[in-house]
Amino acid sequence: MRLKARRGLTMPDPLVSLIDVVFFLLVFFMLVGRMDATAPFDVSPPISVLGEDLPTGGLTVSIGAEGQMALDGVELDAAALVARLAALRESRPDLLVRVNAHGALRLSILLPLVADIEAAGVGDIVLVVTPNPI
Repeated sequence: MRLKARRGLTMPDPLVSLIDVVFFLLVFFMLVGRMDATAPFDVSPPISVLGEDLPTGGLTVSIGAEGQMALDGVELDAAALVARLAALRESRPDLLVRVNAHGALRLSILLPLVADIEAAGVGDIVLVVTPNPI
């Protein structure tokens, strides 16, 4: 009795392994990546022709059209927000704060708040704007 010899196992296509790795990386970066803190109210930044790319990291202060404020998505009043930033500033000397203010916000609300944040010791404050789609 003669037995047939088994054929060797065929190797899977290397493209399938590459696709698996790409999907793994996609899911990994979707889970790990942080786009930005979402404000609990509507914030549409002003449109500007000038500006630079936002630096990474730091905290986001969101200010709505009616003056409502939030720090990284947690709604606070102005005094509590500045106090929280001052406390965080002591543990993080290189703290960066991005101010994401609504385009319709009055400057009489925005400028004193920025001055208070600066007085709390935060040296790096950037204003978020939307690039003008020319």
